[in-house]
Amino acid sequence: MSTRPVLFSLSAALAVITLTACAPHAPPAASTTPRMPGADRDEHGCIGSAGYRWCGRTQRCERPWELASAKGVENTAKAIDTYCAAPADAPPG
Repeated sequence: MSTRPVLFSLSAALAVITLTACAPHAPPAASTTPRMPGADRDEHGCIGSAGYRWCGRTQRCERPWELASAKGVENTAKAIDTYCAAPADAPPG
């Protein structure tokens, strides 16, 4: 029995292991540190992750469902958008 094929196989396996171990590793992915809760303020300072958005009519950050309840507006995106798009001096509702 010839030991040549066995030695060749072992040499090839050792070469593959050595080359794989010495190969350059992929650079680590860019660190995406999670942002702190509440750190997502918009240009008006409204915290979107807390449900706030800017309302031009009230000139404040408002939660749509709270605004709908307080002002008697239907709690839909369209109704809130319409309400908040009105000028600040528009009549209520």
